[in-house]
Amino acid sequence: MAGCCTSVCDFIVEYDTPRIVLIKNRKVGVVNRVVQLAILAYVIGWVLVWEKGYQEFDSTIGSVTTKVKGIAITNSTPLEEHIWDAADYVIPSQEENSFFVMTNVILTKNQVQGRCPELPNERTRCKSDIDCASGYYNIHSNGVLTGKCVKYNEEVKTCEIFAWCPVENDTVIPKPAILGAAENFTVLIKNNIAFPKFNFSKRNILTNVSASYLKSCQFNRKNDPFCPIFRLGDMVQEAGQDFQKLAVQGGVMGILIEWNCNLDQPPSKCVPKYVFRRLDNKNFGETISPGFNFRFAKYFRNTNGTETRTLFKTYGIRFEIELFGHAGKFNIIPTMINIGSGLALLGMATILCDIIVLYFLKKSNYYKEKKYKYVEDYELGIESETSYGATQNSGTTN
Repeated sequence: MAGCCTSVCDFIVEYDTPRIVLIKNRKVGVVNRVVQLAILAYVIGWVLVWEKGYQEFDSTIGSVTTKVKGIAITNSTPLEEHIWDAADYVIPSQEENSFFVMTNVILTKNQVQGRCPELPNERTRCKSDIDCASGYYNIHSNGVLTGKCVKYNEEVKTCEIFAWCPVENDTVIPKPAILGAAENFTVLIKNNIAFPKFNFSKRNILTNVSASYLKSCQFNRKNDPFCPIFRLGDMVQEAGQDFQKLAVQGGVMGILIEWNCNLDQPPSKCVPKYVFRRLDNKNFGETISPGFNFRFAKYFRNTNGTETRTLFKTYGIRFEIELFGHAGKFNIIPTMINIGSGLALLGMATILCDIIVLYFLKKSNYYKEKKYKYVEDYELGIESETSYGATQNSGTTN
């Protein structure tokens, strides 16, 4: 216990100070310079130049609005001849950071509330009224059972329901897609961004363009990368997808707008970069409930006062727009912090070489003796020198 206390006391009252020892060893010297060069390359090349460690950064904030244009004409049952414009196929007309374009539809016209046979399946087929429990329904039903078993066609009987009749039959999806011409529709994407820390704002419609240019231009990554008007088919193609296949059951596409700006350069150099991605699962055969669809209805009232509706089961492509990025500008504080951190890292070279010299070389004990010098208390050293001098003088006198 006493020895332990002595060690603790010695540790408390001891003080160490660096001592410079010049070791002439080629291997260790080469290792030292290589490590120093590697650290300098990391600090200067990676931190300061590549990662722009001399700048402070701010993340972007912004807004996105869209406007889709294009017309298509169809002439197929049950639609007959029909012209489609943006008011028909963009549903709803405005969304935040997204838009939906209808590409396919199952149409059920002239529905009225009444009684009609349910679609045939394992739960709805019947032989007599006993098989149809009056008042029963579930989430998959088109209506409420009336308790009767009626003919669906000449071969099949199903339970009668109270519902919007005739009921929708969505077992067969139109193929090819009814609005396959949507491939040629275009969308204008207006994007405003700001970096509040630097009081900097900009939009993706460049300041030097004219109204006539916007009416005629179309985004092309090679020839016209700054036009804000995009063809739907081109965006899907850049994502590596086939528009006509995607249009049958719909899907979800991502439009990524990246603003990475170096504000030490002129503002004209701050421009957006567009990337297009398919976001949903494209393997329809391996996916339950694939694609993207929803239902809506348009309601009418006949001259006799009866309410009717046309039911749309709509398939299409939902485009999600994501805005991200950052801007950097020179600032002395991060510059000095990164330079200081780099200088501190240079000490790693000394530590590594010390480990090699003191623990792995054959002459490690010799180097330890040269590197470390143990000095006793200063006052004890004076007393020893005084005693030694007195002894010498006494011997001389004698």
